[in-house]
Amino acid sequence: MSVVPQHIQKIQQSVPTAQYDVVVIGAGPYGLTTAAHLRGKGLKVAIFGKPLELWRERMPAGMFLRSHWWATSLSDPQNKYSFARFFAQSSHYKACYPVPIEAFIEYAMWFQQHAVPDIDQTYVACVERQGKQFILTLEDGRVIQCAAVVMATGVYYYAKRPPEYSHLSRDLVSHAFDHGDFSRFAGKELLIIGGGQSAVEYAALLHEAGARVHLVARRPINWLGRDDDTPRPLLEQIKAPNSGIAPGWKNWILEYVPFLFYRFPQPKKDYYLGRHFNAAASEWLRERVLGKVDVREQQKVIALEAVDAGVRASLSTGEQLQVDHVLLATGYAIDLRNLAMLHPQLASQVEADSYTPLLNSHFESSVPGLYFVGLSSVRAFGPLYRFVAGSKASARRVAGAVARQLARVK
Repeated sequence: MSVVPQHIQKIQQSVPTAQYDVVVIGAGPYGLTTAAHLRGKGLKVAIFGKPLELWRERMPAGMFLRSHWWATSLSDPQNKYSFARFFAQSSHYKACYPVPIEAFIEYAMWFQQHAVPDIDQTYVACVERQGKQFILTLEDGRVIQCAAVVMATGVYYYAKRPPEYSHLSRDLVSHAFDHGDFSRFAGKELLIIGGGQSAVEYAALLHEAGARVHLVARRPINWLGRDDDTPRPLLEQIKAPNSGIAPGWKNWILEYVPFLFYRFPQPKKDYYLGRHFNAAASEWLRERVLGKVDVREQQKVIALEAVDAGVRASLSTGEQLQVDHVLLATGYAIDLRNLAMLHPQLASQVEADSYTPLLNSHFESSVPGLYFVGLSSVRAFGPLYRFVAGSKASARRVAGAVARQLARVK
């Protein structure tokens, strides 16, 4: 018997005050792009969430995008609000590589103001299904009804916190996701656990913020090849064509044949994701980290213990480090159980494998009308959907599917 969360128990049943064709939950790149394409189909759309909240509040200043600017352009049906157009109109930013996170945030907010101007910044407290309709209760008590729901919550609910570190408070051990400002760590000694882009970039940022940093990675850091924004010779492009993920034919196919990956059996997809898309760090981080941060590759943290207002870390080498704080750059893991806004009865109807929703070829779950885009869809559709570059393909496909669904009903 499932237990209904307290916040859902308190929701009073009432008559919906508004009716929409479709609701998008989440206002990040995938939510904004999907809402724009849904509206392009002439549908009545509501989108709930704070625009770019994760990017604006959970990512520290000074970060850069790993992808090129042309691979992080959001999408609208008429392609009126591209990154290229933003650069052409901006007096502050020009096309460059790598792209400062501040430039992307300003671009995405510009896109939102033009393509999806009427976002409702109220959070959704509960999503239920009654018959063929969804009933959504907002945190301010409003109740709305719609025929389809698109879950575009991004990584917000999926921060991966390994259980072996859960015995210590978040004052001592936190996830990188918990911080949007590293200034509090100036003069402190930190241990970062992880070896991917986030771990290495956070190590650089913390060092530059005045912290003493140790970086412990289980594997050798996988440094990506050198990249820049200069035109590549034709022969290089033939050998490894440009793509939104990284140069190479495999990545080009993932981007330009974006639904081919879906057709493979799940075991093969899981194998591919695990083998070919391990954590990696951009070449431009090398000079900011090597020789400045204590980098310990092929080592593991086997125990953490609270001592003297800090943490003692025991490593697999037998060494011990005493630090003020441990930062988990351990990535994100899809887990439907973390989506607390889904009513338990609805959540139980979403077929899943390892807590990942099983999706059809249109990003629709086993619950008709309930769609998942972005990180939630990676296991089904491939690594393209970990990046902003995948938002255009998923938005077009979801918008088409929802439009056809509503046409059949009408």
